[in-house]
Amino acid sequence: MATKRCRGNGEGAIYKGSDGRWRATADLGWVGGKRQRKYLSGRTRAEVAEKLRTLHRQQEDGIKIVIGDKPLTVEQWLTYWVGHIAPGRVRPSTLATYRGYVRNRISPVLGRYRLDRLEPEHVEAWRNGLLSGGLAAATVLQCFRILSRALKVAVQRGKVPRRNVCTLVDVPSVVREEVRPLTAGQARAVLTVAVTRPNGARWSVAVALGLRQGEAIGLPWDAVDLDAGTLTVRQALQRRPWQHGCDGDPCGRKRGGNCPQRHGGGFFIVRPKSRAGRRTITLPPPMVTALRAHRERQDADRVTAGDLWDNEHGLVFTRPDGRPIDPAADWREWKALAKAAGVAARGDRRSR
Repeated sequence: MATKRCRGNGEGAIYKGSDGRWRATADLGWVGGKRQRKYLSGRTRAEVAEKLRTLHRQQEDGIKIVIGDKPLTVEQWLTYWVGHIAPGRVRPSTLATYRGYVRNRISPVLGRYRLDRLEPEHVEAWRNGLLSGGLAAATVLQCFRILSRALKVAVQRGKVPRRNVCTLVDVPSVVREEVRPLTAGQARAVLTVAVTRPNGARWSVAVALGLRQGEAIGLPWDAVDLDAGTLTVRQALQRRPWQHGCDGDPCGRKRGGNCPQRHGGGFFIVRPKSRAGRRTITLPPPMVTALRAHRERQDADRVTAGDLWDNEHGLVFTRPDGRPIDPAADWREWKALAKAAGVAARGDRRSR
């Protein structure tokens, strides 16, 4: 005669159904005058017992137990995370990068999986697929970190009843290329050509002071003291991509910038991420001279533009009508300048 197996601690009532699957019923107490129960199932008794213990742990930790809702997919959670959680934690420019990677690199492969059933092997296959497809290791690493951050919040909020699976997967290894600064001769060649171009002092600031792109084109005049010979870095200019505003009635345009109801884009001034990003730099005498000459040329541009002049932020380097310089246009100007000076265009848009 078979002996009846005793229930393990916290297992509750576990039984085998007529279809061969194991099931359990968890009593969640009374809510709004109704007794709440959650039904669990699995292929084995051990699987259901683990689900039941996890549920009890969530109750003890004060995590809200959702009843009746369909399980979230990875894509649904990532869409919610990037739309409602990430905006409060990162800069708009970073958020735009997150959205692009979620839409183009993560969701197409991992999005179909249930959030609570995503396995380390799924993440490993996705990571390897990106690398074998020719995507740079640094880009794959960034995608991996975005996924990991989203899953970390999912664990914290009880959407996933176990650890973040990304912590069980090796991150892509990245070999950083050594930055090769311009030689003294190359710097002189660039500056010689720069003086013949509009906003030539912008490149003197980049070469002599090492300001990043956003810091240079976002530099305001009230942060420059030509009498004292100092420049204070306290802000940067960013261009945020436009977002579609036609969710209820899609306009059919691929880019948000072409949407009739676009929103959230344009030029924005941002502050340094850390206190170290705010700094005061001593200007060499030639730089003071160059900036004085640049200010005179800008005054002449203001007179020529008349009512069209619009320098809302009091920027040092602007277009002829006073408006901010587009970072993409600034990058193209740098490449043209470097080519004219016989120098290979190096670096990224952050430091020139």
